[in-house]
Amino acid sequence: MLPHFSLLLLLCVARLLSPSSALPFEQKGFWDFAMDSMDSVGMMTMMRDEEEGSAVEEILPPDIPTCPFGCHCRLRVVQCSDLGLTEVPKNIPRDTKFLDLQNNYITELKENDFKGLTNLYGLSLRNNLISKVHPKVFVPLKHMQKLYFSKNLLTTIPKNLPASLVEIRIHENRIRKVEAGAFTGLVKMNCIEMGANPLQNSGFEPGAFKGLKLNYLRISEARLTGVPKDLPESLHELHLDHNQIQAVELEDLSRYRNLNRLGLSFNHIRNIENGSLSYLPMLRELHLDNNRLNNVPRGLPDMKYLQVVYLHSNNINKVGVDDFCPRGFGMKRTFYNGISLFANPVNYWEVQPATFRCVSDRLAIQFGNYKK
Repeated sequence: MLPHFSLLLLLCVARLLSPSSALPFEQKGFWDFAMDSMDSVGMMTMMRDEEEGSAVEEILPPDIPTCPFGCHCRLRVVQCSDLGLTEVPKNIPRDTKFLDLQNNYITELKENDFKGLTNLYGLSLRNNLISKVHPKVFVPLKHMQKLYFSKNLLTTIPKNLPASLVEIRIHENRIRKVEAGAFTGLVKMNCIEMGANPLQNSGFEPGAFKGLKLNYLRISEARLTGVPKDLPESLHELHLDHNQIQAVELEDLSRYRNLNRLGLSFNHIRNIENGSLSYLPMLRELHLDNNRLNNVPRGLPDMKYLQVVYLHSNNINKVGVDDFCPRGFGMKRTFYNGISLFANPVNYWEVQPATFRCVSDRLAIQFGNYKK
């Protein structure tokens, strides 16, 4: 009996030691993917290389995309933000469409930093310490359309920007001058955001915007004392808020007949010369709040498409019955849907109801108590 029992026990042990496919595979972690094709020696070697910092990517075949250390790469988006980087990382996949390098400590863009990235569509360099840009660094970026360069230490517009560029945001730098031809060849450029730079009117050289067909331009939070000259005639939106502009003179707006929106809030404007707004026949929004106006600007009734007028936080002490609306019917193509007059010394009960006869709804009129 005992020999038979011993033989049965040996058979059970042998069965346990032999390979079995009865139980399903249960993945416990990332390294389980490598178990089927790597023995324990190879596995330990790879893990040791990882710990010692050896670049596994260097031994991969060239057709397998890599990802810079610490970055996240997915769907041709390479995210390397908030990593404490002091330079542009290496081994960026060549098929990258968007490269995010914001919130780092990069100080310089070198000639070959973006070599081979011919498919790049968007590049974010926001919130770094960049003060030097090699004149050839953007040459490989043949298809880049969006460049986000705000919150750096630039003193001039980078040279040789890609001809494919559609949008550049370069606000919050240290740019004091925009040289003639700074945007030469950028025929596709549509949007420029360059506010919060220490730019004065004298900082724009003649021809600084030559050749551009912009739709949107913002030069807010600068040191402008007047409306800049020779801006692109194609503009639909012009934002000059938070400057030191003191007046709008007759010829200041004569070039901008396509404007739909004009932002002049938070300036020191006391006077808008009569007739200056007549150059803006397509204007739909006019922002003049937080200035020093004593009365409603003249010419508003003749603006057929004007819908929004912000005049709050001024010194307006009187509103006439014909300050906003034309006298004849059918002369205005669109009704107002927003007029703000609060925070002015004028009393709302002193304004005749007929003053707002071309307003779509009484709720569109913002008229509060004046607090000195």
